[in-house]
Amino acid sequence: MSKVFIAFQDNEESRPVVEAILADNPQATAVHSPGLVKLDAPGRMVIRRATIEDIVGRPFDLQQIQVNLVTLSGNVDEDDDELSLSWLG
Repeated sequence: MSKVFIAFQDNEESRPVVEAILADNPQATAVHSPGLVKLDAPGRMVIRRATIEDIVGRPFDLQQIQVNLVTLSGNVDEDDDELSLSWLG
C-alpha cells in the first residue's frame, strides 16, 4: 500500500495541526527535521477542523494550514470540515 504524506514548517502555528493529525490518524508517524515536520500514513490521512479547534480552543479555518504547508502527496479531497489525502485503487 502506498503512503500519503504532508509536511509543514515546524513552528508554533503548525504544532496543533500536527497534534490533531496524529490524534485522528493512529497509523500516522511524524518525522522532525530542522524546521520541518513530515507526517506519513499508509493509504489515507485525514485532517479534521474540529480536532484542531479542540486543541487550540477557538474556531479554526482549515485553509489556515496552507500558510505553513510545505508539500503533500496523495489525492486531495477537502471541504470546510476536513482535508483528506488518499491513494485510490
